[in-house]
Amino acid sequence: MAEHKEKKRKRSEDAGSRPKKKVAIQALSQPSQSNIVKVSSIQIAKSCPPVIATSPGLCIPSSVEFQAYTKVQPAGSKRSKKADPHAPNLLLHSSSHSKLDYTAKEDGPGGRESHLKHYIGIFDPRTGQLSVVEAKKMAVRGVVRAQKPPEDNTTEGETSKTTMELRNDLGEAFGTKKAKKALAAITENAIAPEKAISDADGNPQKLSSSSLALMESIKDVTIGMASKEDLQAAADAAKPVPPGNFDAQEIQDVYTSEDLIGGEILNAVPIRDWQEQLKKGANKAMPNAFIASRLTAVGEGPNPVHRLRTLRYLDFLIRFIKSARPGKERGTKRIPPRDKLREILKPAPEPVVENIRRKFSSNGEMRKFHTDLVCTYCCALAAILSNYNFETSKIRYDLGLDEKQFGQYFREIGGKVKVAKGAEKGTHLQVAVLALPLEFPKVRYQRPRGR
Repeated sequence: MAEHKEKKRKRSEDAGSRPKKKVAIQALSQPSQSNIVKVSSIQIAKSCPPVIATSPGLCIPSSVEFQAYTKVQPAGSKRSKKADPHAPNLLLHSSSHSKLDYTAKEDGPGGRESHLKHYIGIFDPRTGQLSVVEAKKMAVRGVVRAQKPPEDNTTEGETSKTTMELRNDLGEAFGTKKAKKALAAITENAIAPEKAISDADGNPQKLSSSSLALMESIKDVTIGMASKEDLQAAADAAKPVPPGNFDAQEIQDVYTSEDLIGGEILNAVPIRDWQEQLKKGANKAMPNAFIASRLTAVGEGPNPVHRLRTLRYLDFLIRFIKSARPGKERGTKRIPPRDKLREILKPAPEPVVENIRRKFSSNGEMRKFHTDLVCTYCCALAAILSNYNFETSKIRYDLGLDEKQFGQYFREIGGKVKVAKGAEKGTHLQVAVLALPLEFPKVRYQRPRGR
């Protein structure tokens, strides 16, 4: 069987090779001159740039109006070299909303998009040109504005209960039987007629007969109680301080040798040996430093006889307190017997020795009151003999006191103690001054505990 072979037709050479499609492709691949967009300018606004604002989590009404605020950075501030040193910091704020305040700020240097720049393009279809303007990327945040309470709520706040009343209500509602009983007792014992207003005129309610009887009994009990001034006067009278004229107008009239020592005892103090020593100019060694330092100045000053006797009496007091020894009881001192005391206070006569022994001891024993009395007497006599202003190191050495103890004794007689710089670098001196007006320590009243 013979195979029939069909010949394929050859493409006609005269036929065109799809000229229409090729022309269409060429037309699409080669756009016309009117479809080309050119960037005409890139503008950077210095004063009022456009803003691209986002409001994450907020739905801002279209009626909200923002006010723009700028702050120009100074030319010498430390900024990046690429940044414009005169670019303003822009802030948008709006308070037109009834309850919220809106604020739009730029991202700081540490923000996620701080390294990006944003632009807005304005296209002109007529000319085919595009103007690009640099914009500010800002984020809008909302804050609830603080609201003032209405006038009706103010009166409610004034009539609200106090903390104590609220605590009492809690105690009555949830407290134990003991707590409820205590609250009931407080309510029963409260007497406050000024809080119980009965009429519109503000007149308090009258007390009942039982309340009046209670007030009368309280008045009878407290009528004899001492006032604060009476307590202060009683405390001053019981203090171990020398007597003085505290109403005097001159400081030399407050403490005098006659009032402290007594006229007869002062005249009985011997000073002949000191007078002869001063005439000869001999420097005889003395056991007390303050007495030795003041002997020449007192003996050659005005009224030497009177002042020398005062200085000798002060010498006897210093010897007396040095001769005391610790007693059997705590805080007490035991003075020597009379015979030995006469030898210690020699050349003091018998009246002077007995005067010192009786005034500053009791039954051969010095208690704290007597010790304090001797020290305050010595402070007053030292001030008289030093013209009421002296350095305290020598008298403190003679009495065996430190600066704090001597300052306490000197303040008890109304004086003041201050610290001055010493002659050598890094040293100081304690200076005692007795001047008007006198300042005495006040009695401290402590409130009893548990009330």
